[in-house]
Amino acid sequence: MPANTPPLVAEPPLVLSIQSHVAYGHVGNDAAMLPLQLLGIEPVAVHTVQFSNHTGYGEFKGQVFTPAHIGDVLDGLRARGVLARCQAVLSGYLGDAGVGEAILAAVQEIRTQRPEAHYLCDPVMGDVGRGVFVRPGIPEFLRRRALAQASILTPNQYEFEMLHGQPLGSVDDAIAAARALLGSTPGTGPSLIVVTSLRTPDLPTDRLATLAVTARDAWLVQTPFIDLQPLPNGMGDVFSAVLLGHLLRGASEPDAVSSAVSSLYALVSRTTPGQRDLPLVACREQITAPAERFQATPWTGA
Repeated sequence: MPANTPPLVAEPPLVLSIQSHVAYGHVGNDAAMLPLQLLGIEPVAVHTVQFSNHTGYGEFKGQVFTPAHIGDVLDGLRARGVLARCQAVLSGYLGDAGVGEAILAAVQEIRTQRPEAHYLCDPVMGDVGRGVFVRPGIPEFLRRRALAQASILTPNQYEFEMLHGQPLGSVDDAIAAARALLGSTPGTGPSLIVVTSLRTPDLPTDRLATLAVTARDAWLVQTPFIDLQPLPNGMGDVFSAVLLGHLLRGASEPDAVSSAVSSLYALVSRTTPGQRDLPLVACREQITAPAERFQATPWTGA
Protein backbone atom coordinates (compact mmCIF):
# COMPACT_ATOMS: atom_id res chain seq x y z
CA MET A 1 0.00 0.00 0.00
CA PRO A 2 1.45 3.42 -0.95
CA ALA A 3 2.59 5.56 1.96
CA ASN A 4 0.06 8.29 1.19
CA THR A 5 -2.94 5.95 1.09
CA PRO A 6 -5.38 6.73 3.93
CA PRO A 7 -5.79 3.87 6.41
CA LEU A 8 -8.92 1.76 6.16
CA VAL A 9 -11.64 2.73 8.61
CA ALA A 10 -13.59 0.08 10.46
CA GLU A 11 -17.34 0.11 9.81
CA PRO A 12 -19.26 1.59 12.74
CA PRO A 13 -21.99 -0.44 14.44
CA LEU A 14 -25.34 -0.27 12.63
CA VAL A 15 -28.58 0.42 14.50
CA LEU A 16 -31.96 -0.10 12.86
CA SER A 17 -34.01 2.82 14.21
CA ILE A 18 -37.74 2.52 13.48
CA GLN A 19 -39.47 5.67 14.70
CA SER A 20 -41.42 8.74 13.64
CA HIS A 21 -40.05 11.41 11.32
CA VAL A 22 -40.84 15.13 11.27
CA ALA A 23 -39.61 17.66 8.74
CA TYR A 24 -39.29 20.29 11.48
CA GLY A 25 -38.35 19.56 15.08
CA HIS A 26 -36.45 16.93 17.01
CA VAL A 27 -38.51 13.86 17.89
CA GLY A 28 -38.29 10.20 16.91
CA ASN A 29 -35.62 9.53 14.33
CA ASP A 30 -34.95 13.25 14.08
CA ALA A 31 -33.96 13.20 17.75
CA ALA A 32 -32.08 9.90 17.65
CA MET A 33 -29.94 10.10 14.52
CA LEU A 34 -27.56 12.91 15.49
CA PRO A 35 -26.75 11.51 18.96
CA LEU A 36 -26.07 8.07 17.50
CA GLN A 37 -23.85 9.51 14.78
CA LEU A 38 -21.89 11.66 17.24
CA LEU A 39 -21.30 8.56 19.35
CA GLY A 40 -19.88 6.70 16.36
CA ILE A 41 -22.98 4.65 15.58
CA GLU A 42 -24.52 4.43 12.08
CA PRO A 43 -28.32 4.72 12.27
CA VAL A 44 -30.42 3.01 9.62
CA ALA A 45 -33.61 5.08 9.89
CA VAL A 46 -37.00 3.68 8.95
CA HIS A 47 -39.84 6.14 9.51
CA THR A 48 -43.20 5.09 10.96
CA VAL A 49 -44.78 8.45 10.12
CA GLN A 50 -43.83 11.54 8.17
CA PHE A 51 -45.27 14.73 9.63
CA SER A 52 -44.54 18.37 8.93
CA ASN A 53 -43.79 18.93 12.62
CA HIS A 54 -44.39 17.24 15.95
CA THR A 55 -47.57 17.72 17.93
CA GLY A 56 -45.92 20.13 20.36
CA TYR A 57 -46.37 22.79 17.69
CA GLY A 58 -50.09 22.09 17.40
CA GLU A 59 -51.52 21.42 13.94
CA PHE A 60 -49.46 19.18 11.68
CA LYS A 61 -49.74 17.59 8.26
CA GLY A 62 -48.53 14.26 6.97
CA GLN A 63 -49.19 10.55 7.05
CA VAL A 64 -48.91 7.54 9.31
CA PHE A 65 -47.24 4.83 7.26
CA THR A 66 -48.85 1.43 6.91
CA PRO A 67 -47.24 -1.84 8.05
CA ALA A 68 -46.97 -2.73 4.34
CA HIS A 69 -44.91 0.41 3.71
CA ILE A 70 -42.58 -0.42 6.61
CA GLY A 71 -42.31 -3.97 5.28
CA ASP A 72 -41.34 -2.70 1.82
CA VAL A 73 -38.54 -0.55 3.27
CA LEU A 74 -37.28 -3.46 5.36
CA ASP A 75 -37.38 -5.71 2.27
CA GLY A 76 -35.12 -3.26 0.48
CA LEU A 77 -32.69 -3.21 3.39
CA ARG A 78 -32.77 -7.00 3.55
CA ALA A 79 -31.90 -7.24 -0.13
CA ARG A 80 -28.82 -5.08 0.47
CA GLY A 81 -27.74 -7.26 3.39
CA VAL A 82 -28.21 -4.38 5.81
CA LEU A 83 -30.45 -6.14 8.34
CA ALA A 84 -27.91 -8.92 8.78
CA ARG A 85 -25.29 -6.34 9.72
CA CYS A 86 -27.37 -4.47 12.32
CA GLN A 87 -26.23 -4.86 15.92
CA ALA A 88 -29.29 -3.36 17.56
CA VAL A 89 -32.84 -2.17 16.96
CA LEU A 90 -34.30 1.02 18.42
CA SER A 91 -38.01 1.76 18.38
CA GLY A 92 -40.14 4.60 19.72
CA TYR A 93 -43.44 6.11 18.57
CA LEU A 94 -45.20 3.50 16.45
CA GLY A 95 -48.17 5.29 14.87
CA ASP A 96 -49.94 1.97 14.40
CA ALA A 97 -49.87 -1.35 16.27
CA GLY A 98 -49.38 -3.21 12.99
CA VAL A 99 -46.08 -1.41 12.52
CA GLY A 100 -44.99 -2.92 15.83
CA GLU A 101 -45.38 -6.41 14.40
CA ALA A 102 -43.06 -5.46 11.51
CA ILE A 103 -40.52 -4.22 14.07
CA LEU A 104 -40.66 -7.47 16.04
CA ALA A 105 -40.21 -9.48 12.84
CA ALA A 106 -37.09 -7.44 12.07
CA VAL A 107 -35.78 -7.99 15.61
CA GLN A 108 -36.24 -11.74 15.32
CA GLU A 109 -34.59 -11.80 11.90
CA ILE A 110 -31.57 -9.85 13.14
CA ARG A 111 -31.25 -12.14 16.14
CA THR A 112 -30.99 -15.19 13.89
CA GLN A 113 -27.62 -13.72 12.81
CA ARG A 114 -26.76 -11.96 16.10
CA PRO A 115 -28.51 -13.56 19.09
CA GLU A 116 -26.95 -10.94 21.36
CA ALA A 117 -28.43 -8.00 19.41
CA HIS A 118 -30.08 -5.37 21.60
CA TYR A 119 -33.66 -4.32 21.07
CA LEU A 120 -34.23 -1.05 22.92
CA CYS A 121 -37.96 -0.38 23.06
CA ASP A 122 -39.05 3.05 24.20
CA PRO A 123 -42.73 2.27 24.93
CA VAL A 124 -44.15 5.63 23.92
CA MET A 125 -47.72 5.85 25.18
CA GLY A 126 -48.22 9.04 27.20
CA ASP A 127 -47.00 11.30 29.95
CA VAL A 128 -48.11 13.19 33.04
CA GLY A 129 -50.42 16.04 32.11
CA ARG A 130 -51.06 14.74 28.58
CA GLY A 131 -52.39 11.29 29.36
CA VAL A 132 -52.34 8.61 26.68
CA PHE A 133 -51.63 10.13 23.26
CA VAL A 134 -51.18 7.07 21.02
CA ARG A 135 -53.72 5.20 18.93
CA PRO A 136 -55.87 2.46 20.47
CA GLY A 137 -54.16 -0.92 20.36
CA ILE A 138 -50.63 0.39 20.85
CA PRO A 139 -50.54 0.08 24.69
CA GLU A 140 -51.86 -3.48 24.40
CA PHE A 141 -49.27 -4.33 21.75
CA LEU A 142 -46.45 -2.99 23.92
CA ARG A 143 -47.62 -4.92 26.98
CA ARG A 144 -48.44 -8.21 25.29
CA ARG A 145 -45.96 -8.41 22.43
CA ALA A 146 -43.05 -5.95 22.55
CA LEU A 147 -42.22 -6.37 26.23
CA ALA A 148 -41.18 -9.99 25.77
CA GLN A 149 -38.84 -9.21 22.85
CA ALA A 150 -37.18 -6.09 24.23
CA SER A 151 -33.78 -6.40 25.88
CA ILE A 152 -33.89 -2.80 27.13
CA LEU A 153 -37.02 -0.87 28.09
CA THR A 154 -37.01 2.92 28.68
CA PRO A 155 -40.46 4.09 29.85
CA ASN A 156 -41.12 7.30 31.71
CA GLN A 157 -42.86 6.89 35.06
CA TYR A 158 -46.33 7.35 33.55
CA GLU A 159 -45.68 4.67 30.92
CA PHE A 160 -44.09 2.34 33.44
CA GLU A 161 -47.14 2.59 35.68
CA MET A 162 -49.29 1.70 32.65
CA LEU A 163 -47.15 -1.40 32.06
CA HIS A 164 -47.13 -2.26 35.76
CA GLY A 165 -50.84 -1.64 36.23
CA GLN A 166 -50.77 0.64 39.28
CA PRO A 167 -49.09 3.79 40.64
CA LEU A 168 -45.66 3.65 42.27
CA GLY A 169 -45.39 4.58 45.94
CA SER A 170 -41.62 4.48 46.31
CA VAL A 171 -38.32 3.65 44.63
CA ASP A 172 -38.49 0.19 46.21
CA ASP A 173 -41.94 -0.29 44.66
CA ALA A 174 -40.51 0.66 41.27
CA ILE A 175 -37.63 -1.80 41.61
CA ALA A 176 -39.97 -4.63 42.59
CA ALA A 177 -42.30 -3.79 39.68
CA ALA A 178 -39.39 -3.68 37.23
CA ARG A 179 -38.07 -7.04 38.38
CA ALA A 180 -41.52 -8.55 37.87
CA LEU A 181 -41.21 -7.52 34.19
CA LEU A 182 -37.62 -8.63 33.66
CA GLY A 183 -37.04 -11.75 31.58
CA SER A 184 -34.96 -14.69 32.73
CA THR A 185 -33.88 -15.61 29.18
CA PRO A 186 -33.75 -13.72 25.84
CA GLY A 187 -37.20 -13.39 24.33
CA THR A 188 -39.01 -13.54 27.68
CA GLY A 189 -38.57 -9.92 28.72
CA PRO A 190 -35.98 -7.19 29.10
CA SER A 191 -32.72 -7.57 31.00
CA LEU A 192 -32.55 -3.82 31.73
CA ILE A 193 -35.40 -1.44 32.54
CA VAL A 194 -34.69 2.28 32.85
CA VAL A 195 -37.51 4.39 34.28
CA THR A 196 -37.13 8.08 33.48
CA SER A 197 -38.78 11.15 35.04
CA LEU A 198 -39.24 9.28 38.33
CA ARG A 199 -40.82 11.36 41.10
CA THR A 200 -42.09 8.97 43.78
CA PRO A 201 -43.14 10.37 47.19
CA ASP A 202 -39.93 9.20 48.88
CA LEU A 203 -37.70 11.28 46.57
CA PRO A 204 -36.84 14.97 47.06
CA THR A 205 -39.32 17.23 45.28
CA ASP A 206 -36.53 19.40 43.88
CA ARG A 207 -34.88 16.42 42.14
CA LEU A 208 -35.73 14.31 39.10
CA ALA A 209 -34.63 10.68 39.16
CA THR A 210 -33.84 7.98 36.64
CA LEU A 211 -33.93 4.39 37.88
CA ALA A 212 -32.09 1.53 36.17
CA VAL A 213 -32.94 -2.03 37.21
CA THR A 214 -31.49 -5.43 36.34
CA ALA A 215 -32.13 -8.79 37.96
CA ARG A 216 -29.29 -8.23 40.45
CA ASP A 217 -28.71 -4.49 40.69
CA ALA A 218 -30.47 -1.15 40.76
CA TRP A 219 -29.01 2.33 40.29
CA LEU A 220 -30.50 5.77 40.77
CA VAL A 221 -29.36 8.94 39.00
CA GLN A 222 -30.69 12.23 40.38
CA THR A 223 -30.49 15.68 38.81
CA PRO A 224 -31.96 19.03 39.80
CA PHE A 225 -35.56 19.38 38.66
CA ILE A 226 -35.87 21.86 35.78
CA ASP A 227 -39.34 23.38 35.69
CA LEU A 228 -39.66 24.27 32.01
CA GLN A 229 -43.15 25.00 30.74
CA PRO A 230 -43.67 23.58 28.25
CA LEU A 231 -41.09 20.83 28.33
CA PRO A 232 -39.33 20.32 24.99
CA ASN A 233 -40.50 17.35 22.95
CA GLY A 234 -38.22 14.44 22.12
CA MET A 235 -36.46 14.10 25.48
CA GLY A 236 -37.15 10.37 25.73
CA ASP A 237 -36.04 9.82 22.13
CA VAL A 238 -32.70 11.52 22.78
CA PHE A 239 -32.23 9.68 26.07
CA SER A 240 -32.82 6.26 24.49
CA ALA A 241 -30.46 6.96 21.58
CA VAL A 242 -27.64 8.16 23.85
CA LEU A 243 -28.14 5.21 26.21
CA LEU A 244 -28.02 2.69 23.37
CA GLY A 245 -25.05 4.43 21.78
CA HIS A 246 -22.98 4.17 24.95
CA LEU A 247 -23.95 0.53 25.49
CA LEU A 248 -22.84 -0.30 21.94
CA ARG A 249 -19.56 1.48 22.64
CA GLY A 250 -18.97 -0.96 25.51
CA ALA A 251 -20.03 1.11 28.52
CA SER A 252 -21.36 -0.68 31.58
CA GLU A 253 -25.06 -0.32 32.32
CA PRO A 254 -24.65 2.24 35.14
CA ASP A 255 -22.10 4.25 33.14
CA ALA A 256 -24.34 4.29 30.07
CA VAL A 257 -27.33 5.44 32.13
CA SER A 258 -25.20 8.10 33.83
CA SER A 259 -24.01 9.37 30.43
CA ALA A 260 -27.52 9.47 28.99
CA VAL A 261 -28.94 11.33 32.00
CA SER A 262 -26.03 13.80 32.02
CA SER A 263 -26.38 14.57 28.31
CA LEU A 264 -30.14 15.02 28.52
CA TYR A 265 -29.86 17.28 31.58
CA ALA A 266 -27.27 19.40 29.78
CA LEU A 267 -29.55 19.79 26.76
CA VAL A 268 -32.69 20.52 28.78
CA SER A 269 -30.87 23.08 30.95
CA ARG A 270 -29.74 24.87 27.77
CA THR A 271 -33.22 24.97 26.23
CA THR A 272 -34.64 28.46 25.90
CA PRO A 273 -37.93 28.77 27.83
CA GLY A 274 -40.85 28.35 25.46
CA GLN A 275 -38.89 26.33 22.91
CA ARG A 276 -40.47 23.03 21.87
CA ASP A 277 -37.22 21.30 20.86
CA LEU A 278 -33.92 20.48 22.51
CA PRO A 279 -30.91 22.41 21.14
CA LEU A 280 -29.38 19.29 19.63
CA VAL A 281 -27.34 20.99 16.94
CA ALA A 282 -26.35 24.15 18.81
CA CYS A 283 -25.28 22.16 21.89
CA ARG A 284 -24.17 18.95 20.20
CA GLU A 285 -20.97 18.79 22.28
CA GLN A 286 -23.17 18.03 25.31
CA ILE A 287 -24.10 14.70 23.72
CA THR A 288 -20.56 13.34 23.78
CA ALA A 289 -19.09 15.38 26.65
CA PRO A 290 -21.77 16.76 28.98
CA ALA A 291 -20.61 19.66 31.12
CA GLU A 292 -21.79 18.06 34.36
CA ARG A 293 -21.72 14.38 35.24
CA PHE A 294 -24.47 12.80 37.36
CA GLN A 295 -23.41 9.42 38.74
CA ALA A 296 -25.53 6.28 38.86
CA THR A 297 -25.55 5.33 42.54
CA PRO A 298 -26.36 1.78 43.69
CA TRP A 299 -29.75 1.77 45.43
CA THR A 300 -29.76 -0.05 48.74
CA GLY A 301 -33.19 1.01 49.94
CA ALA A 302 -34.72 4.10 51.44
